[in-house]
Amino acid sequence: MRITLPDGTVKEYAPGTTALQVARDISPRLAREALAARVNGEVWDLTRPLPEECQLELLTFADEGGRLTYRHTAAHVLAQAVKHLFPGTELGIGPAITDGFYYDFDSEHKFTPEDLTALEAEMQRIIKADLPLERREVSREEALELFRRLGEPYKVELINDLPEGVPISTYRQGDFIDLCAGPHLPSTGYLKAVKLTSLAGAYWRGSERNPMLQRIYGTAFPKAKDLEEYLHRLEEARKRDHRRLGAQLGIFSLHEEGPGFPFFHHKGMIIRNELEQFWREEHRRAGYLEIRTPVILSRTLWEQSGHWDHYRENMYFTKIDGADYAIKPMNCPGAILVYKTEQHSYRDLPLRLAELGLVHRHEKSGVLHGLMRVRAFTQDDSHIFMLPSQIASEIQGVIDLVDRFYNLFGFKYHVELSTRPDNAMGSEEIWETATSALRQALEAKGMPYAVNEGDGAFYGPKIDFHLEDSLGRTWQCGTIQLDFLMPEKFDLTYIGEDGQKHRPVMIHRVVFGSIERFIGILIEHYGGSFPVWLAPVQVRVLPITDRHNDYAFKVRAELIRAGIRAEVNDRNDKIGYKIRAAQMEHIPYMLVVGDKEAAEGTVAVRERQAGDTGRVPLAEFIARVTREISRRE
Repeated sequence: MRITLPDGTVKEYAPGTTALQVARDISPRLAREALAARVNGEVWDLTRPLPEECQLELLTFADEGGRLTYRHTAAHVLAQAVKHLFPGTELGIGPAITDGFYYDFDSEHKFTPEDLTALEAEMQRIIKADLPLERREVSREEALELFRRLGEPYKVELINDLPEGVPISTYRQGDFIDLCAGPHLPSTGYLKAVKLTSLAGAYWRGSERNPMLQRIYGTAFPKAKDLEEYLHRLEEARKRDHRRLGAQLGIFSLHEEGPGFPFFHHKGMIIRNELEQFWREEHRRAGYLEIRTPVILSRTLWEQSGHWDHYRENMYFTKIDGADYAIKPMNCPGAILVYKTEQHSYRDLPLRLAELGLVHRHEKSGVLHGLMRVRAFTQDDSHIFMLPSQIASEIQGVIDLVDRFYNLFGFKYHVELSTRPDNAMGSEEIWETATSALRQALEAKGMPYAVNEGDGAFYGPKIDFHLEDSLGRTWQCGTIQLDFLMPEKFDLTYIGEDGQKHRPVMIHRVVFGSIERFIGILIEHYGGSFPVWLAPVQVRVLPITDRHNDYAFKVRAELIRAGIRAEVNDRNDKIGYKIRAAQMEHIPYMLVVGDKEAAEGTVAVRERQAGDTGRVPLAEFIARVTREISRRE
């Protein structure tokens, strides 16, 4: 057997050698840390015999393939523990996911948080037993007979739905057998720190027409310290949950009368308007022209754009005068119609049209989540019409714009290049031209990027920007999509230097992505403690007693006159309670005023983080805060 390692080294082994044996041959430490192997590009069990000639990479927990294998095995251990403690439970599926795993169960028993403690204890017994995970390939008939005998109807359904010719495999650990493609750890003893985190309901195979199963979530790490850090991040995320903070701070609300359609309150509109004002300023500087297009447009437009064939299941429809219309799920056809209202010269290009456009998309009720997944949202869309020779410079200009936006909010980010999906319009040649242009722009900017195969839009490849928030979580927000197809479908033209008609190229791009979702991300990123320029209430004046109310309201009037959002807490409460209330509402500045402040025209300043910072003249405080606001600090 000839095994080629990642560094190009070729090693020879006896037939039947496993990746685990290769790891032991390389180093004892690697043998201890290896969890799975990538064999000719596929992730395999360490104990599976290798082919006679292959490329081999050994995967640890630092590698995604290693982490997924580790947590997938933890999901099987959970399923085994459930079968031990709750006999008769039927198994759904149990994949590894980002940061953990889950398993779906159909059980007459309603799982409770107390059950999770008992299940964890049973999982530890299974882990301590160090049961080997044994892979076995079986025929379709053998698999059906096995899982019918085990009383697993959901597994039987999965087997029946597998295409002919697809290999079917099972994994056994002790008295537990599961239908699974793998890969898995060599034994349950490889697992160390395991924690079950939550319960949820989930429709079988994601369809509301199917039974509701019970889902148990968990996570697993090789070290207890890493698990503790992760659970701390989870608790921080719970405290920062934008749905809880959004209601507590009066930013937005959700109602049964409009599922997936958020209601923004006064304070939420302040945040939204500040974001939109910043957006407009930056786009004006970057040479964009703002437009607005209708929310409802004719079916014929959506047929021409391709949305009718490729996106119809996500759209809402209505009739006007007996004709079919659709509520727009995207803004691009409207921008195209604006472009077509006049003939353009090559001198007019690039033409950058920007729109804060309200769109509606039909999302299943089970995936709705606060502001993060909604049915109506505002995209900060822009559509750039340009000469082919301008592609690289325009993409680089958008990248620079995105960078300015995200740096303002303190976000790190990484970039992915998404390529041609299965439902793509247009030829492979057009897609390759567009994808190469995006790749060259990224490389010209010196930006590292990952390739996300098959995840492009149906009309073009795209660059996606994934933000990293203060808890280390990532969110996909900004997108740059390069499109040669829409200009063709809508017969867009410009007059070139030769006096002839030519076809422009389009860029579709967003920076915030969705204003609603971006606000949700900001709520969690800041934990409700918005920077001064975004804070709905920037200053709260706190009179010590009722006799200081007159001066407090004079201070407020001066603050408002300077453009600072300010209010007075004139309730008949002790000053300590007023301070505590302002802290709970994450007010950036509290101004305590009493006899001395009223006599001297000063204010005693308390900052949200630093606490009491001393007494200063009111004019000095106003100058300081207006400077922070103007700088968006």
